[in-house]
Amino acid sequence: MATGTKRTRIERDSMGEMEVPSHALYGATTQRAVLNFPVSGRSLPPEIMYAFALLKRAAAVANTKLKLLDQKRSRLIVNACNDVMEALSNPERVDSMMEHFPIDVFQTGSGTSTNMNMNEVISRLANKAAHSKHAVHPNDHVNMGQSSNDTFPTAMQIAACMELRDSLIPSLKGLRRSLKTKTKKWDKIVTIGRTHLMDATPIRMGQIFSGYESAIEYGIRRGERAMIRLAENMPIGGTAVGTGINTHPRFASLVCRELSKEVRVAFKEADNHFEAQATRDCVVEAHGELKTIAISISKIANDIRWLGSGPRCGLFELSLPATQPGSSIMPGKVNPVICESAMQVFCQVVGNDVAITTAASGGVGSILELNLCMPLIAERLTESIMLLSGVASILDEKMIQGLEVNKEIAEGLVELSLMVGTILAPVIGYDQTSKLAKEAFETGETIREIVLRKGLLEESELDEYLNFADMTHPHA
Repeated sequence: MATGTKRTRIERDSMGEMEVPSHALYGATTQRAVLNFPVSGRSLPPEIMYAFALLKRAAAVANTKLKLLDQKRSRLIVNACNDVMEALSNPERVDSMMEHFPIDVFQTGSGTSTNMNMNEVISRLANKAAHSKHAVHPNDHVNMGQSSNDTFPTAMQIAACMELRDSLIPSLKGLRRSLKTKTKKWDKIVTIGRTHLMDATPIRMGQIFSGYESAIEYGIRRGERAMIRLAENMPIGGTAVGTGINTHPRFASLVCRELSKEVRVAFKEADNHFEAQATRDCVVEAHGELKTIAISISKIANDIRWLGSGPRCGLFELSLPATQPGSSIMPGKVNPVICESAMQVFCQVVGNDVAITTAASGGVGSILELNLCMPLIAERLTESIMLLSGVASILDEKMIQGLEVNKEIAEGLVELSLMVGTILAPVIGYDQTSKLAKEAFETGETIREIVLRKGLLEESELDEYLNFADMTHPHA
């Protein structure tokens, strides 16, 4: 059947007939959602759809083990899921496969439309393989023992765990290694510390970078905690409202076992299905860890941006790699663009955190026993992991690895600092030291010069006190 230049076919669901594009792998229910939700033009990301296909495959295996699904249908469903997963994981095929998952993010709040979209695609692929229109039914067979209310949150948690393990945590480990290299390399370079953007006491450049290294080490642990939290609270098995109606009591544990074997993450059925489906607290908690990682990355990027400012009218203690021209009007200008990218990622992740928190709250999303903003939560969670993975990698490869310290500038600033006088306060008193700092500022002298001019300490004694490297070590 043709409508204009577009060829269509007739599909049927519980509401009746529907015209569907002839090439589409989906059916009537998906087409209704496409027509109902032309909101953003954004469909759910491939990572979510891959996780959905993985879940459907695990469900078919579980139902076969429970003798609820026959071997022939099970093989057809498993093979169809494999086809979808293979296409979604192939850069050359992912776009063509995603054409069959066209539903907008801003859709049914429980994700029912996306669940049925996956059911219909798998059913059609299975029926094509069986050379039959009715061998595998999207609801009776692909969706057996499941509800959108437990499959959608489960799929989002699977996707997040996979992306955390395969993308974010490895990216953070690479960044940590590069920071550790700089920590060791620059450990003997003494520069001036700053508090409130003002001169403070001496610090080693290696100590500064050890702080960055430690922040990313904590970030790795946060990513691992997020993954564990999501994996240990799988909603599958709760079906419609958490009671598990129309599913086998062992179904969820078998699905989790199959997923754990495939993904190599220890998935566990939720202890309480009513909590797992009525809330998205585990996602809020996991994304809180992601937000903290974003804060750490932005802090590091911004500090390095300041330390690299210049080259002549800023601090310029660090030389940042030149990655691209910095200005369309100022020849020779180079900007800290990698740092700026990281800072923008921070802004987006914090925005995603607000969206997820709002969508998961009782006042908006989790209203009366079921969260109604699941597609939004899934998209924002996935995006945050992807953004942090990407920016951690470019920060490592395009900035930290090529970062150099301007040793003469860094070390030369220490002697000029008025705050090195802090070490003299226990010797000559706080008030006297304060007067010295003010006078040195007015005269342009260093603390060393003014103390010697006034004869307050012998030169040998002063040299012992104004040993800048010693000032960076804790004293008894």
